[in-house]
Amino acid sequence: MTLTSAMFTDLDAVSRWQEDLYAHFHRRPELGMQEEHTSAEIAQRLDSFGYQVQRVGGGVVGVLGNGPGPTVMFRADMDALPVQEETGLPYRSAEPGVMHACGHDVHMAAALGAAALLAGAPSAWRGTYIALFQPGEEIAAGARAMVADGLVRKVPRPDVALAQHVLTAPAAGEVATVAGPVFSTAMSMKVTVHGSGSHGAMPHQGVDPVVLASAIVMRLQGIVARELAPDEFGVVTVGSLRSGSVANVVPDRAELLVNLRAYDEGVLNGLRAAVERIVAAECVASRAPQPADIETFHRYPLTTNDEQATATVTAAFRDHFGPHRVKDLQPVAASEDFSIIPDAFGTPYCYWGFGGFTSDQPVYPNHNPRFAPAIQPTLRTGTEAAVAAALAYLGA
Repeated sequence: MTLTSAMFTDLDAVSRWQEDLYAHFHRRPELGMQEEHTSAEIAQRLDSFGYQVQRVGGGVVGVLGNGPGPTVMFRADMDALPVQEETGLPYRSAEPGVMHACGHDVHMAAALGAAALLAGAPSAWRGTYIALFQPGEEIAAGARAMVADGLVRKVPRPDVALAQHVLTAPAAGEVATVAGPVFSTAMSMKVTVHGSGSHGAMPHQGVDPVVLASAIVMRLQGIVARELAPDEFGVVTVGSLRSGSVANVVPDRAELLVNLRAYDEGVLNGLRAAVERIVAAECVASRAPQPADIETFHRYPLTTNDEQATATVTAAFRDHFGPHRVKDLQPVAASEDFSIIPDAFGTPYCYWGFGGFTSDQPVYPNHNPRFAPAIQPTLRTGTEAAVAAALAYLGA
């Protein structure tokens, strides 16, 4: 079942406050697990729509029951990034060094719009709708925090979980779906290698960790090229190498930050093992005084859409938007922690993308300081997509 004519009328009214709320969220970004003002605003809005609201693990959950029927969960993320905004927008971030550079402000505004439309049209659906707003997605902490705080005990088990992300493709006004892997599994590693300090004029009297770290960086480039099959996807990126502070001192340690990504957990574990093997071997080759310290963090699961749920959502989108506005989503090498929540319930899920940039806009990728989706038709598309997908299960 698609949106009713009454919902379309309500959508125009929702859009008026929704655009202001989006600008408000954009002006007041908050970093992961610090979303205090954001969560308070969301809780107040959900309460005003008639939802039963509770705080769980730093997030906000609103439950709206409407008779017997399926239970649908729709999730939006809330956190911003440590990025200095360069958009020049009139509603640009008022927080120095913090910005909604990944579109989570769009996600929240669209999800609240969908929550309002469903609350305002009880005759159009039956069942239970769960509006879930998650903290800390960018640091892979929020979904785990909500589960650890008893989410599975505190809300009804959903029959399906839904989520979406504003992207640079498809175009604004379009949606895109794919069954199977949609976001990569990922982890980051902090590698600290140890040397022996010395005067820069007498490097032979020490062990130079800068040379050791540089050798590791170069060897890591061979993992994907020479250890993965040509049809396997994997990424190994060294995003940071830090050591020393002056030119004439050989330091005693160097630190590397390494990011790994794959579309298969087994491949990711193989990448990790290869990094550990290369680090250990290079430390021996360089006469390091002790083994390297290796710490893993920001572990993201694979986001892989359930085939049946994706087929149901895609059919709903084609019915609502028309086939010409529904595209095939190419798997994205970025990562998400959303799947931790439906996996905790043992629930199938579908995660789709929707466009944020019009043809007359410069397109900047997510996480870029100039990332600035068009307010419309982006918000309306995201709101309609959320409702259409929910009604595919809840439609009376």
